[in-house]
Amino acid sequence: MPNIENLRKQAKTYLRWHRQRYHPVAAQIRWILPRYRDQSDREILEADFKLSDAQELVARKHGFANWPALLKGIEAMTESPVCDSKASVIISAQPQLFVSDLDAACRFYAEQLGFEIAFSYGEPPFYAQVVRDGARLNLRKVALPAFDAGFTARELDALSATLTLDDPKPLFLEYQAAGVPFHQSLRTEPWGARTFIVRDPDGNLIAFAGGSV
Repeated sequence: MPNIENLRKQAKTYLRWHRQRYHPVAAQIRWILPRYRDQSDREILEADFKLSDAQELVARKHGFANWPALLKGIEAMTESPVCDSKASVIISAQPQLFVSDLDAACRFYAEQLGFEIAFSYGEPPFYAQVVRDGARLNLRKVALPAFDAGFTARELDALSATLTLDDPKPLFLEYQAAGVPFHQSLRTEPWGARTFIVRDPDGNLIAFAGGSV
């Protein structure tokens, strides 16, 4: 469970980053706060960004509409006697995929897999994030191929990420109709889960797994 004091520190950190003209924070502001959606990094960093804006950013990242709603939600959670305020809670995990061509990778995830580009950073860009529903994948450009031929020959099913969904079949059919390259077609595993695996242009294997039928 998030700690209120830590959330306040997060908001102050975002405010400080904005004042320091730290470009990655501009991408987060643009993605999370709708009123900045159509602004460039420069416009966002030159805008009058207040502590209340930073607090709203933190609140929205945790699934609340605004800061008061976040505080109310935290207070409601702390009323439970089983909560341990000293324990850290992992909120999410974001796999990082290595790609040799960032533009091509972004196009693949956006145009074929239905993700949206949350941000792209660098001049020229070397880092980006793509999102679809609750999944976030970070793309990091590298100078050499992410996987050499020897590795892919030895490790046939070395996954770069596993995305969990309620029922993978509709998404599999969507990808099949779009001509997405599959490493593994939809199948039912011995333990009951239904899975399929997509191979991206750099050889990253992305597994999609859901409940049994």
